[in-house]
Order: sequence, then structure tokens, then C-alpha cells
Amino acid sequence: MLTLNEVLSIQVKCFHEIITIGYRVYHSYDLPWFRSLSWYFLLCVNYFFYGETVADYFGTFVQRREQLQFLIRYHRFISFALYLAGFCMFVLSLVKKHYRLQFYMFAWTHVTLLITVTQSHLVIQNLFEGMIWFLVPISSVICNDIAAYIFGFFFGRTPLIKLSPKKTWEGFIGGGISTVVFGFIFSYFLAQYQYFVCPVEYKSETNRFVTECEPLELFQMKKYSVPLLLQAVLGWETVNMYPFQMHSIALSTFASLIGPFGGFFASGFKRAFKIKDFADTIPGHGGIMDRFDCQYLMATFVHVYITSFIRGPNPSKLLKQLLVLQPEQQLNVYKTLKSHLVEKGILQPSLRG
Repeated sequence: MLTLNEVLSIQVKCFHEIITIGYRVYHSYDLPWFRSLSWYFLLCVNYFFYGETVADYFGTFVQRREQLQFLIRYHRFISFALYLAGFCMFVLSLVKKHYRLQFYMFAWTHVTLLITVTQSHLVIQNLFEGMIWFLVPISSVICNDIAAYIFGFFFGRTPLIKLSPKKTWEGFIGGGISTVVFGFIFSYFLAQYQYFVCPVEYKSETNRFVTECEPLELFQMKKYSVPLLLQAVLGWETVNMYPFQMHSIALSTFASLIGPFGGFFASGFKRAFKIKDFADTIPGHGGIMDRFDCQYLMATFVHVYITSFIRGPNPSKLLKQLLVLQPEQQLNVYKTLKSHLVEKGILQPSLRG
């Protein structure tokens, strides 16, 4: 839970830094409610996303609390009602001659929510898949940032992009290669431990989170044949490695090729508003958003990657959903499943009835 709290803290701080930039423009017109409504919408969106998380991962716990059952059952309706209240407050706050600016700031708030809250929710989803899906991507971005700076400092000659004059092709390429190598080695280290590879699950019996499981094939050592072209160079015919290390190459490649564009986007944003940093939270390094401009983009990619190429049917989550059903519904599911297993020949027909 500590990591979840840290993600929430970073999200709130990033939101505050971006909203404050808009507030400096908005405040000069002395228009009402902008800051209050911005924080209200942040509360509403977090209520929605965290409620969805509770429903997905704490189903058995919720079933034991009647007051929570009501909140979860009508969660989306309550979330929408809260948002509508904010929407109506915004409409009532409209001031003649400043309509365009107010709608501009309304859009500003929603884009900020999209950048910070939505993507931080994806970070939490990645965490529940296993710490390795959080640590490898975030470390790859950090490694790429450091390696690109070192290669650019010593070998940089060719400018990369006008938005960031100090970025060079030499730093970009050197950082990319270093990041892929780092991700491959770091993944090998993490894949050896259950704590990092097992999905985070909540055990209602002990009222705590656990990371204990039989590791998936993705995290079990396998033997691979080395391509003929590389056998002459390496002198190996086979190599033992974790399948996840192959996926780490994809994650590291994204971190080094596409991840920096999150930083370029942030640079363009700051240039548009003629500011050096989002804030001065970290002396000499700007604000929290200056450090996480690439991380949010990376988190979105990891979530899409997991849902597209990794995640399969989850028996544990399915069981939690079945436990939420009414007894009659559970019995119908049982009968249907039993009939299906008999037809497949898994159960003997004599067991029917």
C-alpha cells in the first residue's frame, strides 16, 4: 500500500503544478471557482478510478461490509452524479465577457486530469500485475535519461530536436543501446524473486497484500538456441534466460525511442508558457512533473503491452466475481460449467445430475 500512496502523492503534486500554471493566467481576471472546481474534479476522478480498483481487487472484502456493497454496486452512478455536480457548478460560475477563457480553463483542467490521474491509475494497474512491471519500465526511463546525458556530454555533436537544443543524436543512440542492455540484465535479476514477479493480491483472511504464487512460465528459466550467426561470435549453442527478458527488450526500446518524446512534449509546453520548469519543488531540478514527463507515457505503454501480449484469463479475479453473485446465479454458473465439462469429457457422464 505504501507504493500506492506514493503514486497518489506524485499524481496530486503533478496535478497541482500544471493547474498552478493555468491559475496564474486565470487569476489575473479575478474569475471565481476555477481552483476549487479543479480540485473537486480531481477528487471525483480519483473516486471513480480507486472505486474501480477496489471492485476489481477487493471483491471478497467488500462482500463482508454492507456499507461498501452499496458504494460498489452504485459506484459508477455515484461517480457520474459527483461529476455532474461539478459540471453544474462550472456552468453557474460563467461570467459575461470571459466565456472563452473559462471554457479554455475547463478544458485545461480535463486535459490535466487525463495526463495525471488516468495514467497514474495505469501505474497502479501495472503494480497489481507484479512489481517487475513497475520497476523495469521506470528504471529503464531513468537509465535512458542518465545514459543519454553521459553520451551526449562526451560525444554529442549533432543536434537532435529544436525543442531541446542540448539533446544530440549521439546521446539518443548511446542512451538507447545502454537502456536495452540495462533492462535485459535488470530483468534477469528481478525475475528470480517471487516478490517481484507475482501479482499483488489482497488476502481477506489475513487482511493484507501478498506476493506469493507459482511463477508464470514468463518467469521460469528456459533454454534457447543461439542463432547460427551469433554462435561463431559468442561460442554458445544455447543460452539459459527468462522469457520476460525478451519482453524487457520491447519495454526498454520504447523507453529509449518513444519515451523521450514525453520530455520533448513537456519542453514544448514550457516554451509555450515561457517557463523554465513546472515548479521548484526539487532544487536545481524543477518540479515533480519535470521528472515524470516520460514516466506517464511509459506507464501507458506498459499497460497496453500487458493487456495486448501478456495477460490471459485470470482465475483468481473470475472467482472473486463469482462470489459477488447471488446464490441462484452461482448455482446456474455451476450447472452450466458442469454440463460443459461433461461434454468435453473432462467429467464422467455418471456425475451428471
